[in-house]
Amino acid sequence: MSRADTHVAVLMGGWSAEREVSLSSGRGCSAALREASYRVTDVDAGHDVAQVLAELKPDVVFNALHGPWGEDGCVQGVLEVLELPYTHSGVLASALAIDKQRAKHLLANQGMPVAEGRVMSRTEAAGSHAMDVPYVIKPLDQGSSIGVFIVREGDNRPPSELSDPKWDLGDEVMVEAFVTGREFTCAVIDDKAWEVIEIRPRTAFYDYEAKYADGGSEHLLPAPIDDALKGRIQELSLLAHRGLGCRGVSRSDFIFDEARGEPVFLEVNTQPGMTPTSLVPEIAAHGGMSFPELVAWMVEDASCRR
Repeated sequence: MSRADTHVAVLMGGWSAEREVSLSSGRGCSAALREASYRVTDVDAGHDVAQVLAELKPDVVFNALHGPWGEDGCVQGVLEVLELPYTHSGVLASALAIDKQRAKHLLANQGMPVAEGRVMSRTEAAGSHAMDVPYVIKPLDQGSSIGVFIVREGDNRPPSELSDPKWDLGDEVMVEAFVTGREFTCAVIDDKAWEVIEIRPRTAFYDYEAKYADGGSEHLLPAPIDDALKGRIQELSLLAHRGLGCRGVSRSDFIFDEARGEPVFLEVNTQPGMTPTSLVPEIAAHGGMSFPELVAWMVEDASCRR
């Protein structure tokens, strides 16, 4: 089937806390797919997404959703039931990767260096310091640094937001030792580790603003590191991708812990951002793959039962 005859539905939006990021990713991917000559329909995914897709009958679904429901295996399961080929990782890998504690535990058993930490209820975490400061509190299944707090020296209590009745980021949180150091990320595309970027946020850490605001962070590509460290980050990125059973494109994030002398794993993104400031398109372009070429490859790689 030619590209002009291939109908691609681009899922975007949804109702997670990352809705706006997803809309930006989806619109960018949709435009690039049209540039690559595909027939494209944009779908702002709602609770009726199964019905919408059943009526559209696309040849492929490009999943540009971020966060719970779109990135945790749920929509992947819907696409499996509808027997629609789709991009990115499948049901199990998506469910494992978005659960930070389970992903960390599984990968640590395969040799991944990780920070000390544990899961606890947000009520317990809000009551008193869960570990020696500094430490980090983060939701179990959110991306884009949403709901992440750094508890620093001099903070008398955990963040008050954890006790807010309006908190809607889950009843359990991960509490983790705060690792300071240089931040790195590496993309895996087609089961190969690509170039490493060093991220230098212009905010306190690589938070939502640093990720998506214009000029929020500086991306050094390729990262100014020696070949040994670059190779280690690439090796660990492949470990994360393969260890969780990811498919298509993933991106893994690390902090280099000077005390341990090694990169410490933060998380793997099974549906990394595709916004104008996103890292995977930047890495692909550095490697000679344009944005339209990248999304076209992802469509060609799509399948069911991933």
